[in-house]
Amino acid sequence: MKLLVINGPNLNMLGIREPDIYGKQDYQALVSLIRETCRELNVQVELYQSNHEGDIVDRIQAAYGTMDAIVINPAAYTHTSVAILDALKAVGLPAVEVHLSDVSTREQFRQISYAGMACEKTVMGKGFQGYVEAIGYLAEKYG
Repeated sequence: MKLLVINGPNLNMLGIREPDIYGKQDYQALVSLIRETCRELNVQVELYQSNHEGDIVDRIQAAYGTMDAIVINPAAYTHTSVAILDALKAVGLPAVEVHLSDVSTREQFRQISYAGMACEKTVMGKGFQGYVEAIGYLAEKYG
């Protein structure tokens, strides 16, 4: 199975940005955990992080015909980007949405997830382990 893991804006600032919410581990630690999880599950993985909505849309579109599934943490674009929703719907790949924090208990504006409307599962509030759960789910179902 070929898996694309997309991380949206400010995730490159993990460990610095609001550690009370997002934890003290940095982005490289997350990348290492994702790579190790995929290695254990015999999943080929490509990781992508961008702070730019259009770049994320482009990467989702490029996954069509080359990837089998997507794990996406759209970060702030979760609550604003119909473009990312439309890109996920357009490629039609199985997708799981991940959030480090439990967005359901946070500010009112975080209660809507456009990207989640195109995902078959959402994992939130489990920190880095949410990625492990999402990858395991996709590997079991589609691997």
